[in-house]
Amino acid sequence: MKNRMLVSACLLGINCKYNNENNKNDILLNKLSQLNPEVIIPVCPEQLGGLPTPRTPVEIVSGTGLDVLDSRGIVRSETGIDVSEMFRKGAIEVLKIAKFTNCNCALLKDKSPSCGVNLVYDGTFNHQVKPGSGVCASLLKKNGIKIFSETDVLD
Repeated sequence: MKNRMLVSACLLGINCKYNNENNKNDILLNKLSQLNPEVIIPVCPEQLGGLPTPRTPVEIVSGTGLDVLDSRGIVRSETGIDVSEMFRKGAIEVLKIAKFTNCNCALLKDKSPSCGVNLVYDGTFNHQVKPGSGVCASLLKKNGIKIFSETDVLD
């Protein structure tokens, strides 16, 4: 079976961030090629959940990524709109892609309310982070998919 890896699309240079930019990092891409995945599948859970690009910044303002999955936590835009359902939908769609393509690992963008592996923004919209995982990262991990962040690869 081929080594298949989901990768946050923004890390690959796709302009899908909230501000219509990306998080491309040539050093990361070089390290990614050293991991030798035979198939890389770009995903953006926020777009798959129905959010537009560009979009208002969002953060998990209540609970954790797992809490959002269980409808106990809230993801809200900086303007106060609850987008939790879109984050749940996006996470579910990424999990479907992982299962359909037999992916067993994912390289995700840390700090993101969707993809954060080790850190997420703290819900204050002041660029502060806290330990924790985003909604999609939590769902993938819960389903046995190994997740790691760009900082895990670069360290």
